[in-house]
Amino acid sequence: MATNTVRLHRVLRAPPERLYRAFVESSAFERWLPPFGFTGKVHSMEPVVGGAWRMSFTAFGSGHSHSFGGKYLELVPGQRIAYDAAFDDPNLPGTMTTTVTLTAVSCGTDMSVVQEGIPDVIPVEMCYLGWQESLVALAQLVEPEIPG
Repeated sequence: MATNTVRLHRVLRAPPERLYRAFVESSAFERWLPPFGFTGKVHSMEPVVGGAWRMSFTAFGSGHSHSFGGKYLELVPGQRIAYDAAFDDPNLPGTMTTTVTLTAVSCGTDMSVVQEGIPDVIPVEMCYLGWQESLVALAQLVEPEIPG
């Protein structure tokens, strides 16, 4: 199994609880996780420790899809999320683990993301680029303060 790792850090203008919800509510997850040029579909999501989740990304231009899923390893509301994931495609072997740490700060939330075990056939820099795009979409989802 590959040991390729991506580490990201952001400070977002939103409370930790809102960021946490973006990871455990299916409609939110499929809205922000797909990188630019992809749509996302959550097929199942059971956000409890040991619960399973499955989703797919579809390239908007070509219509080509890939699906993946895994289990929740740790869920501490407003603080920490850890889950694993494996692709259905046998050409993308191994299991990745993603750990998200959320810490309240004066202007919102300090968020750290670590994704380990990225398959060797996926260039780490492409995975990093995809995460950066996803985090832009995450900020657009969680930062607006909409009354009511």
